[in-house]
Amino acid sequence: MSNILTLEKGKTLSETLAPVSRMDLIKYSGASGDFNPIHTVDEEAKKTGLPGIIAHGMWTMGNLAKLFTPYYEEGFIKDYRIRFSGMVFIDDVITLVATVTAEEEQEITFEVKAVNQAGKAVLKGDVTFVKTNG
Repeated sequence: MSNILTLEKGKTLSETLAPVSRMDLIKYSGASGDFNPIHTVDEEAKKTGLPGIIAHGMWTMGNLAKLFTPYYEEGFIKDYRIRFSGMVFIDDVITLVATVTAEEEQEITFEVKAVNQAGKAVLKGDVTFVKTNG
């Protein structure tokens, strides 16, 4: 594991998730309390004009934050700003990416995104990570 304190501008953290499953979304519904059926019931999603169920935007956002989990002994996320730019469907393979755009004495700024298997960004934003050690 790399040390977040040594990351420099242009360095990237990334992870590719397993294909999105219906069970992922059912579990997230229970954990979040968001039981909107467009996330778990095909017929309900189709009634709204969607081609099928879609993942909760916050499911994607939460997964992206996991890129920083290994570094919580070194600091914490101070700011997390995102914009949803696409939908995530069952069986999509999402790659999470965080690229260092600025590095200061106590903070590292990352451009973050989640990209589907077609290369389309479904989430974009930035994260400010505050270093508490080093």
